[in-house]
Amino acid sequence: MSVEIHPTAIVSKKAQLGVNVKVGPFSIIEDDVKIGDNTEISSNVKIKDFTTIGSDCKIYEGAVIGGIPQHLGFKGEETYVHIGNSVTIREYVTIHRGTSFDDGITKIGDNTYLMAYVHIAHDCKVGHDTILANAVTLAGHVKIGNYVFVGGLTPIHQFCRIGDYAMVGGASAVDKDIPPFTRASKNHAMLYGLNLVGLKRRGFTSEQIKLLKEAYRILFRKSATLEEGIKEIQEKLPQTPEIQKLIDFVKNSKRGIAPEASKRK
Repeated sequence: MSVEIHPTAIVSKKAQLGVNVKVGPFSIIEDDVKIGDNTEISSNVKIKDFTTIGSDCKIYEGAVIGGIPQHLGFKGEETYVHIGNSVTIREYVTIHRGTSFDDGITKIGDNTYLMAYVHIAHDCKVGHDTILANAVTLAGHVKIGNYVFVGGLTPIHQFCRIGDYAMVGGASAVDKDIPPFTRASKNHAMLYGLNLVGLKRRGFTSEQIKLLKEAYRILFRKSATLEEGIKEIQEKLPQTPEIQKLIDFVKNSKRGIAPEASKRK
């Protein structure tokens, strides 16, 4: 099928639209835009320069993609938004381009679902198969892994990371890193054990979960310091890929790890 563009839409002749793309009423697509096959763009959407969108995406009313960063040091340089395949972008989502203070790319992975009013700031990286619920707001340079769920009305501080398979409860405030496989909530966010429901849904075995539970206990509840916890885990537990992912995430933290709820109390 050919491209279907509503008569009231404004689409640059320089934009590259794939097969069977649909563009709704009053939407605007600027020059340096690439859109993959079978992507549907609803009404009143604006897709700005230097944006690439994959195939089979659905973009709902009022979304603005590729806006310039809200960064006082941005000087108009050419930076980008890259959106993967089968991504759903609901009403009034905003996604900003990257900056020269990072790699210049804001990136959304395949099969990700962004609910209404989500904001993705400059240089953020959101993994695949991740859900950000209504009005989640990411400050600059935030990195969110794969298979993550973040509850609605949750702000995430700049440079924070959320690891793979983690879950953050709604109306939390994330100001430190949330390790993979864990569950966090409250203001400010604290750790409340493993994301057991998410891990089981994703096919983790009982043995994998058992090892992660013990690693969590040693690292975040038993040990006086994270360094001591990592050392004990390396000495006492099998170094499975999941255990290594957890250790590497903690070792590479620059903002620090969110505190364990029992220790905060």
